[in-house]
Amino acid sequence: MATPDESPSAKRWLPLEANPDVMNQFLWGLGLPADEAECCDVYGLEDELLAMVPQPVLAVLFLFPITSQTEEQRLQQENEKKDASNKVYFMKQTVGNACGTIGLLHSVGNITSEIKLQEGSFLDRFFKSTASMDALERAAFLEKDREMEVAHSVAATAGETEASDNVDTHFICFTCVDGELYELDGRKSGPISHGASSPSSLLQDAAKVIRGMIQKNPESLNFNVIALSKKVGVGF
Repeated sequence: MATPDESPSAKRWLPLEANPDVMNQFLWGLGLPADEAECCDVYGLEDELLAMVPQPVLAVLFLFPITSQTEEQRLQQENEKKDASNKVYFMKQTVGNACGTIGLLHSVGNITSEIKLQEGSFLDRFFKSTASMDALERAAFLEKDREMEVAHSVAATAGETEASDNVDTHFICFTCVDGELYELDGRKSGPISHGASSPSSLLQDAAKVIRGMIQKNPESLNFNVIALSKKVGVGF
């Protein structure tokens, strides 16, 4: 999706499909070990369907349509925005259609203490290089990163639907940092807090916010929820 910070000459990528298999191959190829975490579908927001999602959930990705209602809410949240924990990893989106990749970077960037990235891998280097940067500096760093651009392009063409850069949907991430649920949207100026949360209630807390967003756009069916879950070894 186009971004508010996007100039007419801004770089544009092909959008990433809301497909856990595509996202897993993308993340695993960039240095998230396959035995550490994986993306999986959230088939519905009812309690019994949420209970089917592998636990613990580390982050939640939400794909939704850009409408007049979501734009109105975005502007309202900007006016009401409160200071977020300085532990939240956040970056702006300045590349068109990069929201899927930025959603995944937000997901992984806020759980680096929970998972072990492959030493020297792209993700390991990316987060170490951008750790002390602000949101716009991180966006500029990503925009110039040829390795990520190529990896994104490969992932964007690996989906089941034909890739097109003309889309009206957008990915955001929900994560829990310092006991708060944060919405991370590269089109906004910073993280949005949705109140108290915990690692064990992250999925349910995010689902509550997502249900509210869906209710404001009752005529649209173009929603998708994906969880990034930590893999837990099974003892014998």
